[in-house]
Amino acid sequence: MAEAAVIAAVFCALFAGHHVGDHVAQTDWQAKHKAGPGWLGVRAMAGHLLGYHACMVAALLGLVAAGVPLTFQGCAVGLVFSAVTHGFLDRRWPVRWILEHTGSRAFAASQTPLHGPYLADQSLHIVCLFVAALLVVGVGG
Repeated sequence: MAEAAVIAAVFCALFAGHHVGDHVAQTDWQAKHKAGPGWLGVRAMAGHLLGYHACMVAALLGLVAAGVPLTFQGCAVGLVFSAVTHGFLDRRWPVRWILEHTGSRAFAASQTPLHGPYLADQSLHIVCLFVAALLVVGVGG
């Protein structure tokens, strides 16, 4: 049961780091260009992923400071998984593809009253955060 508590604590930390990294640390320029082509898109995505994961590292360091037993190896594996999946989903076309191929073509195109692609993007990020929390604890344990 103690391991489950650590997983829950790590997930909460990653969830908090995600929200700050995706909604506060990300600049307008990064949001506008990160899915774009060429070096401009690469530079915008790299900047977003760097700021985003700085927030994640800060959240995990908060857990370490609180005495939660984490290892460098586990944190590294979880953060690499997060960076790869976050960068992939933020290219935007994967989220659109998933929605269009799971019977949600209208939701993929919706902008109001709900922004379907954004909501799906956030849902997929949260699933990936849960997997990352499992990796942080499982690899580190």
